[in-house]
Amino acid sequence: MPTRIDYNGLEAFVAIAQLGSFVRAADYLNLSQTALSHRIRKLEKDMGMRLLVRTTRNVSLTAAGQTLLPVARRNIDELTEAYDAVQMLGTAQRRRLTFACLPTIAHFYLPPILHRFAEDHPTMAVQLFDHPAGRVTELVQRGEVEFGITITGVQHWDLEFSPIRREAYVLLVARDHPLAGRGTVRAAEMEGLRFVRINTQSTNRQLVHETLGAIGETIDWRYEVQNATMAMALVAAGAAVTVLPALTADLGGAGVVGLRFEDIDLSRMLGVVT
Repeated sequence: MPTRIDYNGLEAFVAIAQLGSFVRAADYLNLSQTALSHRIRKLEKDMGMRLLVRTTRNVSLTAAGQTLLPVARRNIDELTEAYDAVQMLGTAQRRRLTFACLPTIAHFYLPPILHRFAEDHPTMAVQLFDHPAGRVTELVQRGEVEFGITITGVQHWDLEFSPIRREAYVLLVARDHPLAGRGTVRAAEMEGLRFVRINTQSTNRQLVHETLGAIGETIDWRYEVQNATMAMALVAAGAAVTVLPALTADLGGAGVVGLRFEDIDLSRMLGVVT
């Protein structure tokens, strides 16, 4: 078995050797002289030899003490530096809020919330990972973020989902599209329309397919892009339509209209995953 190091004893030994006095060393370590003497006796017993010679006037080192002092002092200094570095890291982590969130939720909801948070917690830094649902869940599982804001999906045994609110999906069309003036739309009216889907939003696509059922099989997924901004650009240009949460209509500006569904309940539950 490896030798157990008596760090308290070494600390006491180095303090006495450097300060030249049991009284000053005891004061420095915030110990009684009795407790300090006990530490030295125990260290010397473990070492099997005397390290200090104490007289009425001063304290001197034995040959063994002279050999031990530079090594003990160097290692205690290194240990102190390591301790301080880890302590500073822990303090920095305590002052940083790290979480993950769906990009659309982050874009539309978080700026004013984070502004108020910064006013209430002026010393707290915020690190936000805006990623698709699958990546949000992965970051929470791996402990890289404290929590995630996402939609309900496949539930993992080691995660807990707390609902926040339900959000409706809409059919997004160009403002000059024949359906734009309707305000609402029936699912069957989507047959034959050219759609754009977002590659990274697999959870959204699965929800749309499951809700639409047979109608979903007739949809012409003509385009596939990587983000909602590009999808909205195609919709605004009249090149395609798409089904996305209602709040994403704002990404298309004045050129895009969101139509609510009359005959199906197509929505997602937003919540916090921990």
